[in-house]
Amino acid sequence: MTRRRIFAAVFCLMAIIAAGLIIMLRNGVHRNDPPDPGTPAPDPHKGTFSCEYGTMTFNGDGKSISISVTPELAELTGLPEGDSSGTYAFLSGNLPPHGSVDVRYDVAHELEINAGNVSVVLNIGIASQDGKTYTVGYYTVTDSSIPIVLEKNGKNITADFKKQ
Repeated sequence: MTRRRIFAAVFCLMAIIAAGLIIMLRNGVHRNDPPDPGTPAPDPHKGTFSCEYGTMTFNGDGKSISISVTPELAELTGLPEGDSSGTYAFLSGNLPPHGSVDVRYDVAHELEINAGNVSVVLNIGIASQDGKTYTVGYYTVTDSSIPIVLEKNGKNITADFKKQ
């Protein structure tokens, strides 16, 4: 009699686990995909964006960039000082298991710039007044503004590159 009870208990447990798996598969398992606000993607940036730290010029192909970096921005980011050209990508930020992946600029958390022999990933966002934190979300980057968060003297600051 004891074996029958054990068998029945194991069978019931297996049935419960199977039912749970079926429910998860029917409803879809949560995936950590890059963000999609469900709106049409904006056209790639085209034109020059500048601030006190330099300029970024986009040619509208969604890949090519020319930058002019001040000595201070070079020191804060590792970008090459002066004028250079290369490629860029707006990234999602670290989304396990994907890592950072290319996304449209209006949902990006990072901006990767490859110029010269250097590849730098810059945080996108708006620094708080006290410089302790920064925020980023949908539409932080727009067709006329690219706010980059820099760490300067232990505080976050915003370098807001505005379209000229």
